[in-house]
Amino acid sequence: MFYCMSTTTLTESEKRERLKQLMVDFDTAMLVTRTEDGGLRSRPLSIAHNEDDQEGLYFSTAIDSPKVSELEADPRVNVCMQDKRRFVSVTGVARLVKDRALIDKLWSEAWKVWFPRGKDDPTLRILVVEPSEAAYWDASGVEGVKYLFGMAKAYVTGTKANSDDDERHVARVKL
Repeated sequence: MFYCMSTTTLTESEKRERLKQLMVDFDTAMLVTRTEDGGLRSRPLSIAHNEDDQEGLYFSTAIDSPKVSELEADPRVNVCMQDKRRFVSVTGVARLVKDRALIDKLWSEAWKVWFPRGKDDPTLRILVVEPSEAAYWDASGVEGVKYLFGMAKAYVTGTKANSDDDERHVARVKL
């Protein structure tokens, strides 16, 4: 017997909570900026987890990094995170912060590769992404198995999957 996927609608608050639960497990994200000629450029960045701020995303960067001039020209960004069964896409606006207390709080020894002088490196800045919208796709855990089973059923029966109807797995979130 095949599992029949039902429609589950979540409140905006529940979707935001689900998004937060998904994002906390990611250590790296792809930051997408707009180039001078209007193209898109992606680069991986380590996420600096800030438990005090449940909405923003934080990354370390050097003030002389090419992404800084791209952000000065157009601060709109996309941040993507993924693993084998979970995907998150965040749209927002980025800004650079030179707050030494925040740098002290977020500092990771792994950053010393890029900032040899440590947290007092004069080129170190925190890139803060203030999200406006996000989307997630989650096929992990027990519910994820049911989700994948429903997808397999659609494939075998030649029908369209209703995978986008269950907001426990797929949702857009206004932030």
